[in-house]
Amino acid sequence: MCGCSTHQAGNAGGTALPNDGILTLRVEDMTCGHCAGTIKKAVESTLPGTQVAADPASKLVSIRGTADLAAVKAIVAEAGYTPSEAP
Repeated sequence: MCGCSTHQAGNAGGTALPNDGILTLRVEDMTCGHCAGTIKKAVESTLPGTQVAADPASKLVSIRGTADLAAVKAIVAEAGYTPSEAP
């Protein structure tokens, strides 16, 4: 967890985008590049073979290489962030 803002764990939602095989989550408390890097590292190291793109400006995290939304949400929450349903 990064010290740039207060991160809170909580119940989270998410959405899968089946047409392109990418899971996308919204992470409102991802506020900077450090936060994005933390999320990217947490997911990619826990789920080998995944590719993560985390953009603090849009608050979106896109994950390619897994269809396990529950696992991704749990990893992001364990890293100290709050994933929610993406637009």
